[in-house]
Formats: sequence, C-alpha cells, structure tokens
Amino acid sequence: MKMSHYDVILSPVITEKSTLVSEANQVIFKVAPKATKTDIKAAVESLFKVKVKAVNTVVRKGKKKHFKGVFATLSDTKRAVVTLEDGHTIDVTTGL
Repeated sequence: MKMSHYDVILSPVITEKSTLVSEANQVIFKVAPKATKTDIKAAVESLFKVKVKAVNTVVRKGKKKHFKGVFATLSDTKRAVVTLEDGHTIDVTTGL
C-alpha cells in the first residue's frame, strides 16, 4: 500500500538540538514507523519544494513509565534527520 506524503511526515521536531542542527542545513521530522528513507526523501522534496542530500533515521524505543501504580510502555517513535542541499532551507515554525 502506497502512503501519501502527508502520512509519511507526521510533524517537525522542535527541540534545542533540532534548532542547533538547522544551522548545518538539517531538519528533524517525526515520521511514520513504516516509512523508508526513499519515502521520506520524496515526501520532503514534494511538500517543501527543496532538494534533499541525505536522510538518516533513528528509532527511539518507548520508555517504561508508571503513574499511580499503573505501569505502561510508551510507543516507539521514528525520527528522520534530513540533510538539505546547499541553498535550500525549511522554516518548520511556519508549518505546511
């Protein structure tokens, strides 16, 4: 089943680290767990009209938490660090 570009990229990650890597022409996105690097590259290029140089992915395992005696495991999340070609930028604070 083919995923649409809006299903691949869930949201931008806005943290202190993500703003630091934006100076190196990189953007961090939260992506769908089944999305591949080629899916992510195609989605970013079509949605933001930029040229992507590289895509690196990281799967963060869910933490174990407890609240009022109830134990739960948070779900795993997948993030993509997208490196853009020189001269291309994405302002994630404005949205799509």
